[in-house]
Formats: sequence, structure tokens, C-alpha cells
Amino acid sequence: MSELSKLPNVGKVLEDALLQIGVHNEEELCLMGAKTAFIKIREQVDEGACLHMLYGIEGAIEGVRDNLLADEVKQDLKQFFKNL
Repeated sequence: MSELSKLPNVGKVLEDALLQIGVHNEEELCLMGAKTAFIKIREQVDEGACLHMLYGIEGAIEGVRDNLLADEVKQDLKQFFKNL
């Protein structure tokens, strides 16, 4: 278990995926950003990673549960996901 598991939304699956793309702590995740981390996860770990995972990553960065993300943030992430 890494310090990532202390972040909101980061369970074992997301933690493992983040570790596999080289993210080991909150600072590295924040520097990478949710969209880049998600793309790397889809390319290197799980090509079927879903929108919910993207929301979870953004929530981890913002320090909130994914269901508490602002509507504008969710809309932006949803559009990004659709364009992948």
C-alpha cells in the first residue's frame, strides 16, 4: 500500500494503475494531472478504463470524492473522455 491509497477515490485498482504509470505520491499525481494520468493508464495498463476512473483521479487531485466534483469539471472530463 502506498500513500496514494490515502487519497479520496483511490482504491486498490486505481492505486495499482497509478503505480504502474510511475505515479507514487500525491505531488506526482498533481503534477501529471488527471487527463494525462488517465491517458497513460489507458495506454499502459487498462485500455478499457472508464469515465468513472477519470472522475476518481480528478477527485483525488482535488481532495474530494468523485461525486462532489463541480458540474463544470465533470462536463469537461466527460467531453475529454468522449474525444479519446
